[in-house]
Amino acid sequence: MSKFAELGLRAPILRALEEGGYQEMTPIQSKAIPDVLLGKDLIGVAQTGTGKTAAFSLPIIQMLLKAEGKRSPKAARSLILAPTRELAVQIAENIQAYAKYLHLRIALVYGGASEKPQIKSMQQGADILIATPGRLLDLVNQSHINLRQVEFLVLDEADRMLDMGFIRDIQKIVAYLPNDRQTILFSATMPKTVEKLANSILVNPIRIEVAPAATTAEKVEQHVLMVPKSRKRDLLAHVLQNQEIKRVLVFTRTKHGANKVSEYLGKLGVTSGAIHGNKSQNARQKALNDFRSGDIRALVATDVAARGIDVDGVTHVINFELPNEPESYVHRIGRTARAGATGVSLSFCDHEERGYLKDIEKTIRQTVPLMEDHPYHLEGIDSRFDSGPKEDKNKGRRPGGGGRRTSNASKANRHINQPKPHGAPGGAQRKGRPGNRRPKAASTSGQ
Repeated sequence: MSKFAELGLRAPILRALEEGGYQEMTPIQSKAIPDVLLGKDLIGVAQTGTGKTAAFSLPIIQMLLKAEGKRSPKAARSLILAPTRELAVQIAENIQAYAKYLHLRIALVYGGASEKPQIKSMQQGADILIATPGRLLDLVNQSHINLRQVEFLVLDEADRMLDMGFIRDIQKIVAYLPNDRQTILFSATMPKTVEKLANSILVNPIRIEVAPAATTAEKVEQHVLMVPKSRKRDLLAHVLQNQEIKRVLVFTRTKHGANKVSEYLGKLGVTSGAIHGNKSQNARQKALNDFRSGDIRALVATDVAARGIDVDGVTHVINFELPNEPESYVHRIGRTARAGATGVSLSFCDHEERGYLKDIEKTIRQTVPLMEDHPYHLEGIDSRFDSGPKEDKNKGRRPGGGGRRTSNASKANRHINQPKPHGAPGGAQRKGRPGNRRPKAASTSGQ
C-alpha cells in the first residue's frame, strides 16, 4: 500500500490531500496509518521531515468522523502534545489543511500568548486539541479544559519533551485522561527515559521505525571545521560569502549566544533573525515567517526553539557551537535535506568541544569528515587523532599541512570560498495499565 487513495479515507480528506499535492505515502505513513486505523497503540521512531504529522493526524481525523459533532463544551476528543509553540502551530496548520472540507473544530493551546482566546476556543469543545504541556496543564487546573473525553492521545517528539523537563507535566496530563483511549508516541530517538514513558502509557503498542534511532538524514552532507573559539565569527563570515548558502540555520547552545550571532550577522549585512525561549511568541513567529518567505537568509536558533522549525528549502545548517547532547545534533541537521532535497551541515569545533564531537560520532555511528580548507583551520585539533591543539600562529591564513582533509576536498570546497590573494574580496556574499480497556478497532469500510 503506497497511495493515500488505498487507505479508505473519506472523500473530503482525499480531496484536501490531492489539492495539497499528496499522493504517495512516505515510509512512516505507509507503516503507521493502517495500524492506527485499526485502533492500535503505536510507537513511531522517525526523524523530523518524514511525514509524521500526516501519519498520526489523518487516521485520527478519519476515526473522529465516525461520531462527527459529538463534542462537549470545554472537552477535547483528541489531544496532540508537542514540546514547543512553533511545532504546535505547525501541526495545527497541517491538520487544518487536511480537514479543510470537514466540520471539525481544531483548537491550539500554548504558552507565551494570552490565555483568553485559547479559553474561548475551547468553550464549545474541540475535536482536535494541539497543545504544549505547560499551558495545557494550567488551563486544565483552572477548569477551562476537560480531558475526560479524550479518545486519542498523541505525543509528538517525546524525546524533546523529556529533554525540556516536561515528564512531570505529561504524567499529570495522562492522569486526567480516560484509560479507554488510543495512544500514539513519536520520537526521533528512543533513550531509556522515552522507553519508560512509553511502557507506562501505551498498551501492547506496535513499534515502527523508518531509520535506525539516532541516525542522521542520508542526504545531509556533513563536515566538521576545526577552528579556535576566538575565530568562529570570522569563519562564519567567511562561509557566508558563498551564495550557494541561500537559506541557513545557525545553531548556538545559549539564548545569549543566538542574539550575539544574529547581531553580528546584521553588522555583516546578512539578513537574519534569532529564535529562542526568551523571545515573545510574536517575535518568534515573525522571524520564522520571514525565514520561510525568504525575507531573511539566516535564522539563528537554540535547540529548544528549533524543534518547531519546519521549513522547506533550508540549504545549510551551521553548528556555530556543537550541542552538548549528541541527539540534538541529529535534530539540528535534520532541518535540511527535507522532502527529498539534499543539504549540507557544517560544524565549527574548537578545542573545548572535542568531547562533544566524539559523542556525536559515537551516536550517529560514523565519522564526520574533516574540512581544513578554510582560512581559520587550527592544526592538531582533530579529536579523533590528536591530544590537543597546536598554537594558531597563522591567525587568519590557512595553515599548511596537518590534520586530515575531507575525503573529497574538491566537493567540500564548493561550500567554503577560498580566500583571494592580496586581499581581494570574497564572492558576493505499559506495560499495560491495570484494568485498561482497549478501544474498539476502527473500521474503515464504507467510509
